[in-house]
Amino acid sequence: MCGIVGIVAKSNVNQTLFDSLTVLQHRGQDAAGMVTCQGGRFHLRKDNGLVNEVFRTRHMRRLIGNMGIGHVRYPTAGSASAAEAQPFYVNSPYGIALAHNGNLTNAKELADDIFRTDLRHINTNSDSEVLLNVFAHELQQLGKLQPSAEDIFTAVTQVHKRCSGGYAVVGMITGYGIVAFRDPNGIRPVVYGKRETEQGTEYMVASESVALDISGYSLVRDLDPGEAIYITQDGEVHTRQCAEKTALHPCLFEFVYLARPDSIIDGISVYKARLLQGELLAKKILRERPEHDIDVVIPIPETSRTAAMEMANVLGVKFREGFIKNRYIGRTFIMPGQQEREKTVRRKLNPIELEFKGKNVLLVDDSIVRGTTSRQIVEMAREMGAKKVYFASAAPAVRYPNVYGIDMPSVNELIAHNRTDEEVGELIGADWMVYQDLPDLVASTQGGEATIDLFDCSVFDGHYVTGDVDSDYLESIEAKRNDAAKQDLESNESDETNNMYHKL
Repeated sequence: MCGIVGIVAKSNVNQTLFDSLTVLQHRGQDAAGMVTCQGGRFHLRKDNGLVNEVFRTRHMRRLIGNMGIGHVRYPTAGSASAAEAQPFYVNSPYGIALAHNGNLTNAKELADDIFRTDLRHINTNSDSEVLLNVFAHELQQLGKLQPSAEDIFTAVTQVHKRCSGGYAVVGMITGYGIVAFRDPNGIRPVVYGKRETEQGTEYMVASESVALDISGYSLVRDLDPGEAIYITQDGEVHTRQCAEKTALHPCLFEFVYLARPDSIIDGISVYKARLLQGELLAKKILRERPEHDIDVVIPIPETSRTAAMEMANVLGVKFREGFIKNRYIGRTFIMPGQQEREKTVRRKLNPIELEFKGKNVLLVDDSIVRGTTSRQIVEMAREMGAKKVYFASAAPAVRYPNVYGIDMPSVNELIAHNRTDEEVGELIGADWMVYQDLPDLVASTQGGEATIDLFDCSVFDGHYVTGDVDSDYLESIEAKRNDAAKQDLESNESDETNNMYHKL
């Protein structure tokens, strides 16, 4: 899960890129980067940290140019070092910078092929650098001094043939323009829009429509699966379907947790989808417990608030804010290390005693991944004097790892893996546990402009839409994603950093 943005404008784009990355910050809190282009030169700034920490006034003054791309990252399997902050850059051909949201499921094979056949060097563990070098190699093979839109689309076509997985990409070619494309299954989102100025029409591509909204761009549409868009530095727009076989299978977890509620993805209002998630889950409760004794519905901030409000409405009970969130603490399920996650929950949420004391409380969260947060929140509710604590998840049980760009933990760290709903409820200490049914979650997205027949539901049902994910691959990411492996990696990176400073 990362956020990408690219802009071709008539004046400096640095501030608009900054603003866009700020509203995409929820998609990645580990690192941020931006590269702009002026007069055939790139200007780059990237580092670990939040957007407002990475970009200071002195950096913004150097990020000049009328086109640029930006990225916010959180790492999946692999390193979280500053060296892997994006965008990445290669100087041949032309000079290309690239940022990527998603994950290549054949990155290891591609990296080997790039070295042995393409004669290119990969300097990090990032599949984004792999993807950049594949694109650069295919563009260089055409041997053109000045690439045309047709040349760029030909290179993207070859990328689709070589790469597998979920990916949304934005790239910039020095002195020529910006290209963006989406994987043939449309797993990861990307939209584009435009705005009219006195100087002419300006264009933006981004992970979510909210990035367009805050800067006055109007949404044109989502990119289709396998489609590419190329916007020249003069503002000419070219689009082309670049994949031979496509199908729209967007990630269902975007509508549960990842995306902002004020975004529209593939014609679907995330806000409306979450309202319907709450309605359908409340109806399930009424079917299973028509004589329920729930006194109050309390959301676990922030993502579950929309669903929880509608649940209270349908159930006919009060909706109350029982937890106050510290907005300066990051999203806990993507934080490294179990101990750090456990400490963060108490720092992140503070309960209001009067909303719990003597009441039967229904806590609502968007999903349950490890169960760390859920267990501690149930404990806090009981400490505040709740008589009974029920727990509802707006998503079905997460029982399988994600391989398309979300850092779901190793399968054995998923609390619902190989457990019943009742067993999960017991582990988190709830008096009753209720999950959304998968058909209802899918139904919550049906009703907007788009009707999508098949989503990527792999975290819920274990079906991987790319068809290339087998047990060997799952075992390989298991070895990289468990907490012990991540802690070893962080320790090694810390040692390398210390050694570097000693040498200096």
